[in-house]
Amino acid sequence: MEHDTHRSRDCRDYEDVVVIGSSAAGLYAAARIARGGRQVCVLEAKATPDPAPRTLIVTDQFTKQTSHSARSSILNEIRRFELFTDGRSAQIELKQPDLIIERSRLIRSLSEEAQHAGVTLRYDTRFLDLSPNANGLHVQVDRSGKREELHALSVVGADGAASRVARAAGWPPVETVPLVQAVVKLPKDCPLDTTRVWFIPDDTPYFYWMIPESSERAAVGVIGEHGRATKACFDRFLETKGFEPLEWQGARIPVYKRWVPVQRTVGNGEVYLVGDAAAQVKVSTVGGIVTGFRGARGVADTILQKSTTELRTLRRELGAHWLIRRALHDFKQQDYSRLVDLLNVSTRESLGAINRDESTRLLWSVIRRQPKLVLLGLRGLLLGKR
Repeated sequence: MEHDTHRSRDCRDYEDVVVIGSSAAGLYAAARIARGGRQVCVLEAKATPDPAPRTLIVTDQFTKQTSHSARSSILNEIRRFELFTDGRSAQIELKQPDLIIERSRLIRSLSEEAQHAGVTLRYDTRFLDLSPNANGLHVQVDRSGKREELHALSVVGADGAASRVARAAGWPPVETVPLVQAVVKLPKDCPLDTTRVWFIPDDTPYFYWMIPESSERAAVGVIGEHGRATKACFDRFLETKGFEPLEWQGARIPVYKRWVPVQRTVGNGEVYLVGDAAAQVKVSTVGGIVTGFRGARGVADTILQKSTTELRTLRRELGAHWLIRRALHDFKQQDYSRLVDLLNVSTRESLGAINRDESTRLLWSVIRRQPKLVLLGLRGLLLGKR
């Protein structure tokens, strides 16, 4: 079968592009580059193509970026958000549904697509270092305990927030925060199409969430700042809400603070970063699938020498989310209560009509409909510690 042939095919000593890490962004970039006519090899340190499962929520922008096969990772559609804080609540009806996806299913679909595009995938191959050579780059790897060397014109770091590629090419490290998530039974009072969000600033400057996977299961999670403290708060939250964990999920999520340049010249070769390695994450909600795909598309088009504005647009988008996070990060309970009180019908309509991946448009629409939110946001910016 063609699929098996691609899986067994090995990397040559020389490749146009070597992608380090079979992350969603890495596989997305690899497939796009291969379709552009380049020889591409993806190196993955894990021994098997079985990524850890994690339940994620994305906007409907995801369906515009992916193929039909990748959409098989969609578990559920969300049409309503319920926000809770200090006894107050607000509902936001979505014009276009958010999507609940399963990360391991997505990775497997993207892996198959990349192979059908001609990408070679090599597992149990750990990136060690890179260095310049006369024609491009030496790429040193450890393959099943044996040191080997590849040669490439370009290397793409898609190996996560603690990227070895970034470190080898001289990028500074990216700050990360812990994400803890538990799969629980879906409460009887929670509709299948509804996501719940709780703002409890004494526990976390971010938020707790519950996203239904199916009529029986939901993922409950939190983003914190310090691992042990976050887990302790999360355990207390689960107990308070009566949630019994069926399984656990977790990750370290990069914190976007400023634009990370995605390209560096090393000798005669080029090194790029995509996805979490470049902190391409919406820091307001700490979501990175859609933005990671946009960064991957921008890098792929740069390698293929196609004219693109994708990276400039992504930079503006991430900057807007950073501004939102700056305004909210040091909110107290009374600030969130005030925020919920200010969500009038017109403002909620804006929040439901414009998705989170159009943050600049969303901000202007919300401000136009509820100007008092500007004062609340400015207070957060002026009084915040960050």
